[in-house]
Formats: sequence, structure tokens, C-alpha cells
Amino acid sequence: MECGYATREQLAAYLGTAVPNDAERLIARASEDIDAALLTAVYRTDEMGYPVEARIRAALASAVCAQVEYWLATGEDGTGTGEQWDAVSIGPVSLSGRSSSPSPPVVGGVELAPRAYRALHMAGLLPGDVLSSDEVCPW
Repeated sequence: MECGYATREQLAAYLGTAVPNDAERLIARASEDIDAALLTAVYRTDEMGYPVEARIRAALASAVCAQVEYWLATGEDGTGTGEQWDAVSIGPVSLSGRSSSPSPPVVGGVELAPRAYRALHMAGLLPGDVLSSDEVCPW
């Protein structure tokens, strides 16, 4: 994936504030994480490898934006070296001190932001068991 599943404009709308100077890099890294987490997901793609269905494109864009938002809020940059807070401000929100918050969900060996996980889950893209209709409702 060369550019990513989201644009600077989508990220700005999601964050509700100006995007960081390295937004393209963060979007590309977050897109790589989403790709790794969805390695076994099945959906139709175009010749460039992007989803054909609008709802899948929207879910992936939302997940990428959520991943970047999470990195910005936690002081992370996608490298795994960030720590939880110390002094972070995003628009009117400021956080300080250290927090030992719960670990984010891990899918396919990738730590996903909670909102990214939710966007992918709601779109039915996360790995899971496939059940036949008989297994779901045996009566």
C-alpha cells in the first residue's frame, strides 16, 4: 500500500483539528498496521488493492484515522516506542502525567486503537470463526 486508506482531509475531519506536519507518514504507517491486522480478511478490491465497497473503504479510513488519533493522544508514533502521556495536547484537550491504561486490542500481532478495532469489527473485517447457518441457529 503506497498512500494509505485515508487522506489528510479525512484525518483532519476525524481529529477535528489541524493535522500534524507528518500526517502522510502517520497515515501510511497506520494503513500498514490495518493491512497487517486484516491479513486474512476477505473483501473485493480493485486493481490497486483498494476495497470496491464504499462501506469497507469508509471503515478502513475510519480505522486509520482512529489509529493515528490514538498515537497522537498517547504520544506514540506507530513505532511502539511511545509512552502513555507525559504532556499531550490535541486542540483544547490537554493530558499530563503517566497512565497505565489497559493494553489496546491486538489483532494479527498489531496493537489497534480501540476505535480502530471497533470500526473494523463493525464492518465485519476482523478475523474470526466462520459458522454455517446451522451452527448459528440449529433449530
